Amino acid sequence: MIKLVRSLFIVLGVFYANFTFSQGSMSGTNTITTAVPFLSITPDSRAGGMGDAGVGTTPDLSSQHWNPAKYAFMESDMGVSLSYSPWLRALVDDMNLAYLVGYKKIDDVQTVSSSLRYFDLGQLITRDEYGQEGIQIVPNEFSIDIGYSRLLSEVFSGAVAIRYIRSDITGGQLIGGAASRPGNSYAADVAFYYYNEFRANRKDNIFSAGINIQNIGAKISYTEDAESFFIPTSLKLGAAYTTKADQYNIFTFAFEANKLLVPTPPKGEYDEDEIITDFFGSDKSVIAGIFSSFGDAPGGLQEELQEINLSAGVEYWYNNQFALRAGYFWEHENKGNRKFLTAGAGFRMNVFALDFSYLLPTQQNHPLANTLRFTLSFDVEAFGNQR
Repeated sequence: MIKLVRSLFIVLGVFYANFTFSQGSMSGTNTITTAVPFLSITPDSRAGGMGDAGVGTTPDLSSQHWNPAKYAFMESDMGVSLSYSPWLRALVDDMNLAYLVGYKKIDDVQTVSSSLRYFDLGQLITRDEYGQEGIQIVPNEFSIDIGYSRLLSEVFSGAVAIRYIRSDITGGQLIGGAASRPGNSYAADVAFYYYNEFRANRKDNIFSAGINIQNIGAKISYTEDAESFFIPTSLKLGAAYTTKADQYNIFTFAFEANKLLVPTPPKGEYDEDEIITDFFGSDKSVIAGIFSSFGDAPGGLQEELQEINLSAGVEYWYNNQFALRAGYFWEHENKGNRKFLTAGAGFRMNVFALDFSYLLPTQQNHPLANTLRFTLSFDVEAFGNQR
């Protein structure tokens, strides 16, 4: 695979989703990078305002990305949500992420859901291995999925989701004399959710927790005979505690841990080709990569723990109409060094809800600075009841 495609991976993979703020030559840096990292970008404003914590929070319309098992506990019969985020506005002005999601209850215990995620990477001028400018391409990626959730008991639910992924980042250019093509892959999520309402200290409370093994799927390739690359299979674990202080004030506190289930690249001194091969082209199978990811870090247990990203967030609702949110996301400096604060707000009416979030990195001149997300939600059942 020639340097043209390797450069595209650097720009579109490492840069827009797993940007390493630390210098690549920093001692100890060993960032894990995958293809189609747009699947890992937080698409919605609620979780985006709570430090990217969403797998164990109370159910909402954007649960498809975080934990589709949460839909089993939705109170409304049907809903639709649209989220939009201008991406990396500190660097470019034409990258955008859109996320459309909806769900429908079949009966009291079964729910179906679906989502469409589209990532527009703007315009890109390619360069060959000598640095000469080539043609202009318009890379884009999208995924579409469908999920099924079911109540397994009064407080426990499970779900599966099946996903199709398409990544068109090469513009059909020749790669080593062979025509390139959009990459295609299929993946699945397996998720579980615990939701328990209880009363303590004369207050109504909710404890919720979730687990989602996300994007278990085939590697992706961009030519017939090129190496295949891992997609971002990950394990999300989280919990939340919600308490109703009185009839007007509700607080939620959430915590989440997230780990990529793909091989860790070996450390050492490599040239450019070897680095990219180690990041993307391991010859392990998907299942072998998942199981080995818990113990393959060159630095042993210490480095394995460094690969766990942590999120914490808080949400406040007044009269179930106005919301304020804040959170913090932490990633070890040897694994990408994304550290940022988040804030958000929401407004809810009977039928519509509008939310937005804002991202503020703790480092200066960070490409994620001032990231905004907007989400518009529509309660179809409430709309029908008003007619």
